[in-house]
Amino acid sequence: MRRPQLLPVGSPLQILLLACSFALAGYAGVRLLEGDWFEIALWFVGAAIVHDLVLVPLYGAADQALLRGFDAAGARGRVSYVRVPAALSLLLLLVWFPLITGRVADRYAAGTGLSPDAFLPRWLLIMAVLFGGSAVVFVLRERRLRRAAKDREPG
Repeated sequence: MRRPQLLPVGSPLQILLLACSFALAGYAGVRLLEGDWFEIALWFVGAAIVHDLVLVPLYGAADQALLRGFDAAGARGRVSYVRVPAALSLLLLLVWFPLITGRVADRYAAGTGLSPDAFLPRWLLIMAVLFGGSAVVFVLRERRLRRAAKDREPG
């Protein structure tokens, strides 16, 4: 008879790294909340609520629309070639939105001494590279599959 397994615990190095990451996150949280802790806490709660109640349903609806479009075209296996670069591009947009749109350009320039003008062109360039790279991988995969199918044909 098998003995029930206890909680899976990693190696001592993994446990040490996990404890250090919690300590660092706790220290960063304490330092972050030193200033105006109420506004920061409100921002975190608001961000979690907006993400869960607004963005997740939008992600799901967009993904379902994408799947329906690929199903209609009979190419459901190809959806990842659009899904992955789109998700990464949207994640970058979400993270850098204030700088990409220029909403905090003055504050960014005052705080860093750098111009925020490069964020939009760089984001567009990253988007182009992601979608272009995905297209190249798609074409190479299709070529390989066609060659394999051609080699299997009797003849």
